[in-house]
Amino acid sequence: MSAVIPIHRDDALGCGNAPVLSEKGQREVFCGLTGIIWLHRKIQDAFFLVVGSRTCAHLIQSAAGVMIFAEPRFGTAIIDERDLAGIADANDELDRVVSELLARRQDIKLLFLVGSCPSEVIKLDLSRAAERLSRQHLPRTRVLSYSGSGIETTFTQGEDACLAAMVPTLPPRADSGKHLLIVGTLADVVEDQLGALLRKMGIERFDFFPPRKSTNLPAIGPETVCLLAQPFLADTAKQLEARGVQRLIAAFPLGAEGTTHWLKVAAKAFGVDDRRFDEVTQAPRQRAQQSVARHQAQLKGKSITFLPDSQLEIPLARFVYHELQMNLLEVGTPYLHRQIMAPELAQLPISTRLSEGQSLELQLDRCETDQPDLIVCGLGLANPLEARGFTTKWSIELVFTPIQGYEQAGDLAGLFSRPLLRKQKLVA
Repeated sequence: MSAVIPIHRDDALGCGNAPVLSEKGQREVFCGLTGIIWLHRKIQDAFFLVVGSRTCAHLIQSAAGVMIFAEPRFGTAIIDERDLAGIADANDELDRVVSELLARRQDIKLLFLVGSCPSEVIKLDLSRAAERLSRQHLPRTRVLSYSGSGIETTFTQGEDACLAAMVPTLPPRADSGKHLLIVGTLADVVEDQLGALLRKMGIERFDFFPPRKSTNLPAIGPETVCLLAQPFLADTAKQLEARGVQRLIAAFPLGAEGTTHWLKVAAKAFGVDDRRFDEVTQAPRQRAQQSVARHQAQLKGKSITFLPDSQLEIPLARFVYHELQMNLLEVGTPYLHRQIMAPELAQLPISTRLSEGQSLELQLDRCETDQPDLIVCGLGLANPLEARGFTTKWSIELVFTPIQGYEQAGDLAGLFSRPLLRKQKLVA
Protein backbone atom coordinates (compact mmCIF):
# COMPACT_ATOMS: atom_id res chain seq x y z
CA MET A 1 0.00 0.00 0.00
CA SER A 2 1.17 3.54 -0.67
CA ALA A 3 1.81 6.03 2.07
CA VAL A 4 -0.88 8.45 3.15
CA ILE A 5 -0.48 11.88 1.55
CA PRO A 6 -1.65 14.49 4.08
CA ILE A 7 -4.13 17.19 3.11
CA HIS A 8 -3.00 19.48 5.91
CA ARG A 9 -0.49 19.40 8.72
CA ASP A 10 -1.97 20.48 12.01
CA ASP A 11 -1.08 19.31 15.51
CA ALA A 12 -4.71 19.71 16.57
CA LEU A 13 -5.82 17.20 13.95
CA GLY A 14 -5.87 13.46 13.94
CA CYS A 15 -8.41 10.90 15.11
CA GLY A 16 -6.56 7.90 13.72
CA ASN A 17 -5.85 6.48 17.17
CA ALA A 18 -8.65 8.19 19.05
CA PRO A 19 -10.99 6.05 21.17
CA VAL A 20 -14.28 5.19 19.49
CA LEU A 21 -17.60 4.96 21.28
CA SER A 22 -18.84 1.52 20.20
CA GLU A 23 -22.60 1.08 20.51
CA LYS A 24 -24.81 -1.94 19.97
CA GLY A 25 -28.48 -1.38 20.44
CA GLN A 26 -31.59 -0.21 18.62
CA ARG A 27 -30.79 0.91 15.06
CA GLU A 28 -32.54 3.04 12.48
CA VAL A 29 -31.16 2.24 9.03
CA PHE A 30 -32.33 1.03 5.64
CA CYS A 31 -31.37 -2.49 4.58
CA GLY A 32 -28.88 -3.17 1.79
CA LEU A 33 -31.68 -3.64 -0.77
CA THR A 34 -31.71 0.14 -1.11
CA GLY A 35 -28.46 0.02 -3.09
CA ILE A 36 -30.41 -1.40 -6.03
CA ILE A 37 -31.84 2.08 -6.61
CA TRP A 38 -28.53 3.49 -7.82
CA LEU A 39 -26.95 0.23 -9.04
CA HIS A 40 -29.72 -0.49 -11.56
CA ARG A 41 -29.24 2.98 -13.02
CA LYS A 42 -25.50 2.45 -13.32
CA ILE A 43 -25.24 -1.03 -14.84
CA GLN A 44 -27.58 -0.48 -17.74
CA ASP A 45 -27.99 -4.09 -18.91
CA ALA A 46 -28.39 -5.67 -15.47
CA PHE A 47 -31.54 -6.76 -13.66
CA PHE A 48 -31.87 -7.05 -9.88
CA LEU A 49 -34.30 -9.75 -8.76
CA VAL A 50 -34.98 -9.54 -5.03
CA VAL A 51 -35.92 -12.91 -3.59
CA GLY A 52 -38.07 -11.60 -0.78
CA SER A 53 -41.46 -10.57 0.54
CA ARG A 54 -44.05 -8.04 -0.56
CA THR A 55 -42.51 -5.66 1.97
CA CYS A 56 -39.24 -5.84 0.02
CA ALA A 57 -41.12 -5.07 -3.19
CA HIS A 58 -42.87 -2.07 -1.63
CA LEU A 59 -39.54 -0.74 -0.29
CA ILE A 60 -37.80 -0.84 -3.66
CA GLN A 61 -40.83 0.46 -5.56
CA SER A 62 -41.30 3.37 -3.15
CA ALA A 63 -37.64 4.30 -2.95
CA ALA A 64 -37.21 4.23 -6.73
CA GLY A 65 -40.40 6.13 -7.47
CA VAL A 66 -40.99 4.06 -10.61
CA MET A 67 -44.27 4.82 -12.38
CA ILE A 68 -46.70 1.97 -12.82
CA PHE A 69 -46.22 1.80 -16.61
CA ALA A 70 -42.41 1.93 -16.46
CA GLU A 71 -40.20 -1.05 -17.35
CA PRO A 72 -37.74 -1.06 -14.45
CA ARG A 73 -34.72 -3.33 -14.23
CA PHE A 74 -35.53 -4.67 -10.80
CA GLY A 75 -38.31 -6.80 -9.38
CA THR A 76 -39.20 -9.17 -6.57
CA ALA A 77 -39.70 -12.93 -6.63
CA ILE A 78 -42.30 -13.00 -3.86
CA ILE A 79 -41.79 -15.50 -1.06
CA ASP A 80 -45.30 -16.19 0.20
CA GLU A 81 -46.92 -18.52 2.72
CA ARG A 82 -46.56 -21.61 0.50
CA ASP A 83 -42.80 -21.07 0.28
CA LEU A 84 -42.43 -20.38 4.00
CA ALA A 85 -44.48 -23.49 4.86
CA GLY A 86 -42.40 -25.68 2.54
CA ILE A 87 -45.43 -26.56 0.39
CA ALA A 88 -43.73 -25.22 -2.74
CA ASP A 89 -40.12 -25.96 -3.70
CA ALA A 90 -38.46 -22.54 -3.51
CA ASN A 91 -35.75 -23.47 -6.02
CA ASP A 92 -38.28 -24.69 -8.58
CA GLU A 93 -40.30 -21.53 -8.10
CA LEU A 94 -37.19 -19.37 -8.50
CA ASP A 95 -36.15 -21.20 -11.68
CA ARG A 96 -39.63 -20.63 -13.11
CA VAL A 97 -39.62 -16.90 -12.29
CA VAL A 98 -36.15 -16.41 -13.76
CA SER A 99 -37.02 -18.30 -16.96
CA GLU A 100 -40.16 -16.22 -17.45
CA LEU A 101 -38.25 -13.01 -16.77
CA LEU A 102 -35.45 -13.76 -19.23
CA ALA A 103 -37.90 -14.90 -21.90
CA ARG A 104 -39.71 -11.57 -21.62
CA ARG A 105 -36.66 -9.33 -21.21
CA GLN A 106 -34.13 -10.18 -23.91
CA ASP A 107 -31.97 -7.18 -22.98
CA ILE A 108 -30.81 -8.59 -19.62
CA LYS A 109 -27.14 -9.53 -19.80
CA LEU A 110 -26.49 -9.78 -16.05
CA LEU A 111 -29.04 -10.99 -13.53
CA PHE A 112 -28.49 -10.53 -9.80
CA LEU A 113 -30.37 -12.71 -7.35
CA VAL A 114 -30.55 -10.46 -4.29
CA GLY A 115 -31.05 -12.13 -0.94
CA SER A 116 -33.36 -10.70 1.72
CA CYS A 117 -34.46 -11.50 5.25
CA PRO A 118 -37.23 -13.90 4.07
CA SER A 119 -34.87 -15.83 1.78
CA GLU A 120 -32.52 -16.23 4.72
CA VAL A 121 -35.36 -17.47 6.93
CA ILE A 122 -36.12 -20.35 4.57
CA LYS A 123 -32.38 -20.99 4.06
CA LEU A 124 -32.54 -20.54 0.29
CA ASP A 125 -29.00 -20.93 -1.07
CA LEU A 126 -28.92 -18.19 -3.71
CA SER A 127 -25.24 -18.70 -4.55
CA ARG A 128 -25.93 -22.27 -5.67
CA ALA A 129 -29.09 -21.13 -7.44
CA ALA A 130 -27.05 -18.49 -9.31
CA GLU A 131 -24.50 -21.09 -10.42
CA ARG A 132 -27.28 -23.40 -11.63
CA LEU A 133 -29.14 -20.64 -13.48
CA SER A 134 -25.94 -19.28 -15.00
CA ARG A 135 -25.21 -22.68 -16.53
CA GLN A 136 -28.74 -22.75 -17.96
CA HIS A 137 -28.74 -19.25 -19.43
CA LEU A 138 -25.14 -18.60 -20.48
CA PRO A 139 -23.85 -17.14 -22.72
CA ARG A 140 -26.82 -14.81 -23.11
CA THR A 141 -27.16 -13.98 -19.41
CA ARG A 142 -24.82 -14.39 -16.47
CA VAL A 143 -26.44 -14.90 -13.06
CA LEU A 144 -24.78 -13.75 -9.82
CA SER A 145 -26.03 -13.42 -6.26
CA TYR A 146 -25.43 -11.26 -3.22
CA SER A 147 -27.19 -10.44 0.04
CA GLY A 148 -29.12 -7.24 0.64
CA SER A 149 -30.74 -8.63 3.75
CA GLY A 150 -31.39 -6.26 6.62
CA ILE A 151 -30.08 -8.99 8.92
CA GLU A 152 -26.65 -8.83 7.25
CA THR A 153 -26.39 -5.43 5.60
CA THR A 154 -27.22 -1.77 6.12
CA PHE A 155 -28.00 0.76 3.40
CA THR A 156 -24.82 1.19 1.33
CA GLN A 157 -23.45 -2.27 2.12
CA GLY A 158 -25.72 -3.57 -0.63
CA GLU A 159 -23.42 -1.99 -3.21
CA ASP A 160 -20.38 -3.47 -1.49
CA ALA A 161 -21.91 -6.96 -1.59
CA CYS A 162 -22.91 -6.51 -5.23
CA LEU A 163 -19.48 -5.37 -6.43
CA ALA A 164 -17.72 -8.01 -4.34
CA ALA A 165 -19.83 -10.64 -6.14
CA MET A 166 -18.69 -9.22 -9.49
CA VAL A 167 -14.95 -9.19 -8.72
CA PRO A 168 -14.40 -12.94 -9.45
CA THR A 169 -15.89 -12.39 -12.92
CA LEU A 170 -13.41 -9.66 -13.90
CA PRO A 171 -11.20 -11.00 -16.71
CA PRO A 172 -7.40 -11.14 -16.36
CA ARG A 173 -5.48 -8.33 -17.98
CA ALA A 174 -3.44 -9.49 -20.96
CA ASP A 175 -1.29 -6.41 -21.60
CA SER A 176 1.47 -5.10 -19.34
CA GLY A 177 1.79 -1.68 -17.75
CA LYS A 178 0.22 0.06 -14.79
CA HIS A 179 -3.55 0.29 -14.87
CA LEU A 180 -5.95 2.21 -12.60
CA LEU A 181 -9.30 0.84 -11.46
CA ILE A 182 -11.70 3.37 -9.91
CA VAL A 183 -14.09 1.50 -7.65
CA GLY A 184 -17.55 2.63 -6.63
CA THR A 185 -20.77 3.71 -8.32
CA LEU A 186 -20.56 7.30 -9.53
CA ALA A 187 -22.96 9.34 -11.63
CA ASP A 188 -22.03 9.28 -15.32
CA VAL A 189 -21.31 13.01 -15.32
CA VAL A 190 -18.87 12.58 -12.41
CA GLU A 191 -17.12 9.71 -14.18
CA ASP A 192 -16.75 11.84 -17.30
CA GLN A 193 -15.30 14.76 -15.35
CA LEU A 194 -12.81 12.68 -13.35
CA GLY A 195 -11.83 10.73 -16.47
CA ALA A 196 -11.14 13.95 -18.37
CA LEU A 197 -8.85 15.20 -15.58
CA LEU A 198 -6.93 11.92 -15.50
CA ARG A 199 -6.41 12.04 -19.26
CA LYS A 200 -5.17 15.63 -19.10
CA MET A 201 -2.59 14.46 -16.57
CA GLY A 202 -1.48 11.76 -19.00
CA ILE A 203 -3.17 8.80 -17.28
CA GLU A 204 -4.88 6.91 -20.10
CA ARG A 205 -5.12 3.38 -18.75
CA PHE A 206 -8.02 3.45 -16.31
CA ASP A 207 -11.48 1.92 -15.90
CA PHE A 208 -14.47 2.50 -13.66
CA PHE A 209 -16.02 -0.36 -11.72
CA PRO A 210 -18.91 -1.07 -11.94
CA PRO A 211 -19.05 -0.42 -15.69
CA ARG A 212 -22.05 1.07 -17.42
CA LYS A 213 -22.48 -2.21 -19.34
CA SER A 214 -21.84 -5.60 -17.75
CA THR A 215 -20.44 -6.78 -21.09
CA ASN A 216 -17.58 -4.26 -20.64
CA LEU A 217 -16.11 -5.63 -17.44
CA PRO A 218 -12.66 -4.11 -16.75
CA ALA A 219 -9.72 -6.50 -16.90
CA ILE A 220 -7.36 -6.55 -13.93
CA GLY A 221 -3.84 -7.82 -13.46
CA PRO A 222 -0.77 -7.67 -11.23
CA GLU A 223 -0.06 -4.09 -12.34
CA THR A 224 -3.58 -2.87 -11.56
CA VAL A 225 -3.94 -0.36 -8.74
CA CYS A 226 -7.31 0.74 -7.44
CA LEU A 227 -8.75 3.89 -5.92
CA LEU A 228 -11.98 3.72 -3.94
CA ALA A 229 -14.45 6.41 -4.98
CA GLN A 230 -16.89 5.38 -2.22
CA PRO A 231 -15.96 4.70 1.42
CA PHE A 232 -18.27 1.73 2.01
CA LEU A 233 -16.54 -0.87 -0.17
CA ALA A 234 -14.42 -2.82 2.32
CA ASP A 235 -15.43 -6.28 1.06
CA THR A 236 -14.94 -5.28 -2.57
CA ALA A 237 -11.47 -3.92 -1.78
CA LYS A 238 -10.60 -7.16 0.02
CA GLN A 239 -11.70 -9.21 -2.99
CA LEU A 240 -9.64 -7.06 -5.36
CA GLU A 241 -6.58 -7.30 -3.14
CA ALA A 242 -6.98 -11.10 -3.10
CA ARG A 243 -6.66 -10.98 -6.89
CA GLY A 244 -3.42 -9.03 -6.65
CA VAL A 245 -4.76 -5.49 -7.07
CA GLN A 246 -2.94 -2.88 -4.97
CA ARG A 247 -5.23 -0.41 -3.20
CA LEU A 248 -4.06 3.20 -3.13
CA ILE A 249 -4.89 4.99 0.11
CA ALA A 250 -6.57 8.35 -0.42
CA ALA A 251 -9.16 10.68 0.98
CA PHE A 252 -12.42 10.53 -0.92
CA PRO A 253 -13.20 13.00 -3.74
CA LEU A 254 -15.59 15.22 -1.76
CA GLY A 255 -15.04 18.97 -2.00
CA ALA A 256 -12.06 20.83 -3.43
CA GLU A 257 -9.56 19.42 -0.94
CA GLY A 258 -10.77 15.82 -1.02
CA THR A 259 -10.87 15.74 -4.82
CA THR A 260 -7.38 17.22 -5.04
CA HIS A 261 -6.00 14.66 -2.58
CA TRP A 262 -7.71 11.79 -4.40
CA LEU A 263 -6.36 12.88 -7.79
CA LYS A 264 -2.90 13.56 -6.31
CA VAL A 265 -2.64 9.97 -5.08
CA ALA A 266 -3.46 8.73 -8.59
CA ALA A 267 -0.98 11.18 -10.13
CA LYS A 268 1.86 10.04 -7.85
CA ALA A 269 1.15 6.39 -8.59
CA PHE A 270 1.54 7.10 -12.32
CA GLY A 271 4.54 9.42 -12.05
CA VAL A 272 2.75 12.65 -12.98
CA ASP A 273 4.97 15.58 -12.01
CA ASP A 274 3.68 18.28 -9.66
CA ARG A 275 3.77 21.02 -12.27
CA ARG A 276 1.52 19.16 -14.68
CA PHE A 277 -0.81 18.16 -11.87
CA ASP A 278 -1.17 21.79 -10.77
CA GLU A 279 -1.79 22.96 -14.35
CA VAL A 280 -4.59 20.42 -14.79
CA THR A 281 -6.31 20.92 -11.43
CA GLN A 282 -5.81 24.63 -10.73
CA ALA A 283 -8.84 26.00 -12.61
CA PRO A 284 -11.42 23.42 -11.50
CA ARG A 285 -10.07 23.57 -7.95
CA GLN A 286 -10.54 27.34 -7.87
CA ARG A 287 -14.08 26.98 -9.21
CA ALA A 288 -14.84 24.47 -6.49
CA GLN A 289 -13.41 26.69 -3.76
CA GLN A 290 -15.41 29.66 -4.99
CA SER A 291 -18.68 27.74 -5.14
CA VAL A 292 -18.09 26.29 -1.65
CA ALA A 293 -17.22 29.72 -0.24
CA ARG A 294 -20.73 30.99 -0.95
CA HIS A 295 -22.11 28.41 1.46
CA GLN A 296 -19.28 28.69 3.97
CA ALA A 297 -20.40 32.21 4.88
CA GLN A 298 -23.67 30.81 6.21
CA LEU A 299 -22.30 27.61 7.78
CA LYS A 300 -19.08 28.80 9.41
CA GLY A 301 -19.18 28.18 13.14
CA LYS A 302 -22.40 26.13 13.01
CA SER A 303 -22.35 22.82 14.89
CA ILE A 304 -23.18 19.50 13.28
CA THR A 305 -23.82 15.91 14.37
CA PHE A 306 -23.72 12.90 12.02
CA LEU A 307 -25.85 9.95 13.07
CA PRO A 308 -24.78 6.59 11.58
CA ASP A 309 -26.41 5.61 8.30
CA SER A 310 -24.39 5.54 5.06
CA GLN A 311 -20.67 5.17 5.97
CA LEU A 312 -20.14 8.50 4.22
CA GLU A 313 -20.15 10.25 7.59
CA ILE A 314 -16.40 10.51 8.20
CA PRO A 315 -15.45 11.90 4.75
CA LEU A 316 -18.37 14.31 4.95
CA ALA A 317 -17.25 15.40 8.42
CA ARG A 318 -13.81 16.17 7.02
CA PHE A 319 -15.42 18.24 4.26
CA VAL A 320 -17.69 20.31 6.50
CA TYR A 321 -14.90 20.86 9.05
CA HIS A 322 -12.20 22.01 6.63
CA GLU A 323 -14.11 23.58 3.77
CA LEU A 324 -17.25 24.85 5.49
CA GLN A 325 -15.59 25.49 8.87
CA MET A 326 -18.37 23.85 10.83
CA ASN A 327 -17.89 22.50 14.36
CA LEU A 328 -18.07 18.72 14.70
CA LEU A 329 -19.91 17.46 17.76
CA GLU A 330 -20.34 13.78 17.00
CA VAL A 331 -19.48 11.71 13.92
CA GLY A 332 -21.26 8.38 13.99
CA THR A 333 -20.87 5.65 11.37
CA PRO A 334 -22.39 2.16 11.10
CA TYR A 335 -18.95 0.57 10.64
CA LEU A 336 -15.48 2.04 10.99
CA HIS A 337 -12.76 0.64 8.71
CA ARG A 338 -9.63 2.34 10.03
CA GLN A 339 -7.40 1.48 7.05
CA ILE A 340 -9.82 2.83 4.47
CA MET A 341 -10.60 5.87 6.60
CA ALA A 342 -6.98 6.63 7.63
CA PRO A 343 -6.55 9.80 5.50
CA GLU A 344 -9.96 11.07 6.60
CA LEU A 345 -9.49 10.37 10.32
CA ALA A 346 -6.12 12.14 10.17
CA GLN A 347 -7.93 15.35 9.20
CA LEU A 348 -10.58 15.42 11.92
CA PRO A 349 -9.96 17.49 15.06
CA ILE A 350 -8.75 15.38 17.94
CA SER A 351 -11.72 16.56 20.02
CA THR A 352 -14.22 14.84 17.68
CA ARG A 353 -16.51 12.30 19.35
CA LEU A 354 -16.42 9.22 17.11
CA SER A 355 -19.06 6.53 17.44
CA GLU A 356 -19.49 3.20 15.66
CA GLY A 357 -22.75 1.32 15.50
CA GLN A 358 -25.92 2.65 17.03
CA SER A 359 -27.84 2.74 20.27
CA LEU A 360 -30.61 5.03 19.15
CA GLU A 361 -31.90 6.22 22.51
CA LEU A 362 -28.40 7.06 23.76
CA GLN A 363 -27.59 8.98 20.58
CA LEU A 364 -30.80 10.95 20.78
CA ASP A 365 -30.00 11.78 24.41
CA ARG A 366 -26.62 13.14 23.30
CA CYS A 367 -28.32 15.25 20.64
CA GLU A 368 -30.55 16.75 23.32
CA THR A 369 -27.46 17.59 25.37
CA ASP A 370 -25.34 18.86 22.45
CA GLN A 371 -28.10 20.85 20.69
CA PRO A 372 -26.40 20.82 17.26
CA ASP A 373 -27.43 23.35 14.64
CA LEU A 374 -27.73 20.54 12.07
CA ILE A 375 -28.17 16.77 12.34
CA VAL A 376 -27.42 14.47 9.38
CA CYS A 377 -29.50 11.35 9.90
CA GLY A 378 -31.51 8.56 8.34
CA LEU A 379 -34.86 9.25 6.75
CA GLY A 380 -36.82 7.65 9.58
CA LEU A 381 -35.32 9.93 12.23
CA ALA A 382 -35.68 13.26 10.44
CA ASN A 383 -39.34 14.01 11.24
CA PRO A 384 -39.13 13.04 14.94
CA LEU A 385 -36.02 15.20 15.31
CA GLU A 386 -37.67 18.10 13.48
CA ALA A 387 -40.62 17.77 15.86
CA ARG A 388 -38.16 18.25 18.73
CA GLY A 389 -36.94 21.49 17.16
CA PHE A 390 -33.79 20.23 15.43
CA THR A 391 -32.80 20.98 11.85
CA THR A 392 -32.00 17.84 9.85
CA LYS A 393 -30.54 16.67 6.56
CA TRP A 394 -31.45 13.25 5.14
CA SER A 395 -28.26 11.25 4.68
CA ILE A 396 -29.91 9.36 1.81
CA GLU A 397 -29.74 12.56 -0.28
CA LEU A 398 -25.96 12.52 0.08
CA VAL A 399 -25.90 9.08 -1.51
CA PHE A 400 -28.41 9.70 -4.30
CA THR A 401 -27.02 13.11 -5.32
CA PRO A 402 -23.83 13.47 -7.43
CA ILE A 403 -21.44 15.02 -4.88
CA GLN A 404 -17.98 13.82 -5.93
CA GLY A 405 -15.46 15.92 -7.83
CA TYR A 406 -14.68 19.58 -8.28
CA GLU A 407 -17.78 20.58 -10.23
CA GLN A 408 -20.12 19.13 -7.60
CA ALA A 409 -18.40 20.72 -4.57
CA GLY A 410 -20.83 23.64 -4.45
CA ASP A 411 -23.81 21.29 -4.74
CA LEU A 412 -22.42 19.25 -1.85
CA ALA A 413 -22.05 22.37 0.30
CA GLY A 414 -25.59 23.39 -0.63
CA LEU A 415 -26.98 20.16 0.79
CA PHE A 416 -25.82 21.35 4.22
CA SER A 417 -26.80 25.01 3.88
CA ARG A 418 -30.33 24.53 2.51
CA PRO A 419 -31.88 23.01 5.67
CA LEU A 420 -30.67 26.01 7.71
CA LEU A 421 -31.96 28.45 5.08
CA ARG A 422 -35.32 26.66 5.13
CA LYS A 423 -35.48 27.00 8.90
CA GLN A 424 -34.65 30.71 8.73
CA LYS A 425 -37.49 31.29 6.28
CA LEU A 426 -39.94 29.34 8.40
CA VAL A 427 -39.00 31.27 11.54
CA ALA A 428 -39.21 34.60 9.70
